[in-house]
Amino acid sequence: MSQGEHPVKTVSWRDMWRAFGKIGLMSFGGPAAQIAVMHRELVEERPWLDEESFLRGLSFCMLLPGPEAMQLCTYTGWRLRGVLGGLLAGLLFVLPGALVIATLVWLYAAFGALPPVQAAFLGIKAAVVVIVLQALWKLSHKALKHLRDWGLAGFGFMALFAFGLPFPLVILGAGVFGLLTPPPPSQCETSHPPSKAAPAVNAQHSLHTVAIWGGLWLLPLGCLSLLGADFLASIGWFFAKLAVVTFGGAYAVLAYMSQAVVQQHQWISAGEMIDALGLAETTPGPLILVTQFVAMLAGLKQGGLALFLAAGVTALWATFMPCFLWIFAAAPYVERLAALPRLASALKAITATVTGVILNLMVWFTLHVLFEEVTQLQSGPLAMPWPDLTSLNIAALGLTLAAALAAYVLRGRLFGQLAVMALAGLGTQSILSIL
Repeated sequence: MSQGEHPVKTVSWRDMWRAFGKIGLMSFGGPAAQIAVMHRELVEERPWLDEESFLRGLSFCMLLPGPEAMQLCTYTGWRLRGVLGGLLAGLLFVLPGALVIATLVWLYAAFGALPPVQAAFLGIKAAVVVIVLQALWKLSHKALKHLRDWGLAGFGFMALFAFGLPFPLVILGAGVFGLLTPPPPSQCETSHPPSKAAPAVNAQHSLHTVAIWGGLWLLPLGCLSLLGADFLASIGWFFAKLAVVTFGGAYAVLAYMSQAVVQQHQWISAGEMIDALGLAETTPGPLILVTQFVAMLAGLKQGGLALFLAAGVTALWATFMPCFLWIFAAAPYVERLAALPRLASALKAITATVTGVILNLMVWFTLHVLFEEVTQLQSGPLAMPWPDLTSLNIAALGLTLAAALAAYVLRGRLFGQLAVMALAGLGTQSILSIL
């Protein structure tokens, strides 16, 4: 194993396949639920990582552009088995959802948005609301231990929900606050020198890593441009640019992405974009897989099956290859930087703030599940999503309450919750059609 790739402890490849394969198959519900699944599998049940290492990794991944849950999965794989471990963990997190998305795009194009399918999706969305709420509750107990942490979480929520501030600015502000403010005494005590497993790194190794993974990411896209594959090149470069600015997960750039693919590039319609988001919400893997849905549907319209597949691969490559670049280039420095009290304080401040950010995402998603119309309320500096109360979806509300009961009965069995709620959605549609 080369420099910068030392694992925390020896974990067999067979156990890696089992653990990260399970995480990939269970990664429903957005970043909060996905992070909770990883915490349960890697910290509580194995345990392969301790609490401090996991939270440091989470804070680190929140600083990076791209899907934070996928990058956290890659980081934990890297911690356990180096670069190959990170590559395995990241791929197992993404590929199950990518295969499901490819199937759904084909079915969507062939059969359209059939009422029974939409009814099942409504039940699944209700289940996701409860799953994310449970995950946020668990995460808050881990990350919010001091009054300062609760204040930072409130800042993160209000900055995004009420004032619509850019996510990178919110995270930067939290990091600067933590850097300039002495941490509470109990937090100082938890700062410790890097473990013996922390890798020794140097600038030459980091430059080699950037050159290798940066080349793997961008050279194929350049080849598409040189070969005159204009549609695939435009898909690739657009999502590569998106990957650089996607701080805080997919929600941070959904508005920009929707406007660009619908109005600027005219790859799909506004209705198809909404359906793409809804379908991506119900599949395992990061929500940013919606980029694959958009690309494949656009490819199918442009040139049939061959372009359908090529566009999907191009979007996946452009979106997720930079995630490996960020992790493998920067991860070796996490332990050493976190051992510095001020930087450790900055990372803890970011972790606390991110709890509020995830709360904002959960509220945003819940509003769009329960209400047919959600507008942007503008009042002075305030700019928050606000539902039209008359557009309350009674079926969605009833299904959400049923999802809470199902979560209590099934005790965290995600597949069971999703299956039960899909059937509940179908049953609700049948009852409403009779009435």
